[in-house]
Amino acid sequence: MKKVLVIHGPNLNLLGEREPGVYGSTSFAELNEMILKKAESLGMECEIFQSNHEGEIIDRLHAARKTFDGVVINAGAYTHYSYAIHDAIHDIRIPVVEVHISNIHAREGFRSHSVISPVCAGTIAGFGINSYFLGLQALADM
Repeated sequence: MKKVLVIHGPNLNLLGEREPGVYGSTSFAELNEMILKKAESLGMECEIFQSNHEGEIIDRLHAARKTFDGVVINAGAYTHYSYAIHDAIHDIRIPVVEVHISNIHAREGFRSHSVISPVCAGTIAGFGINSYFLGLQALADM
């Protein structure tokens, strides 16, 4: 059974409250419950982690390299400028799928560039919370 880690970056703990026109009305707790169910339906064991702190995300990525088969990450705003997260993803040597609820290419200019995409197995954006489920499916298929 594959073991996967889902990492939610900054502000994602406010899902359901934060800009529902962009991020939808599903709460953070509801999303996590749905992620766990999807992972189970794919025959995967799943752990979920959220932090608003870059260093905590990096520490969790480092720890994941020894206990997980892959990672789904929504790095939030860190997507656009965190070379430290980029380096951590590169260095852990397990597949990482980048996901975004909104279509980052259809938003403000600064959001259209991801510094983590080059070191991820793939990027899924713009499908709402389904982006997470597609990311899990991608890891299941690897």
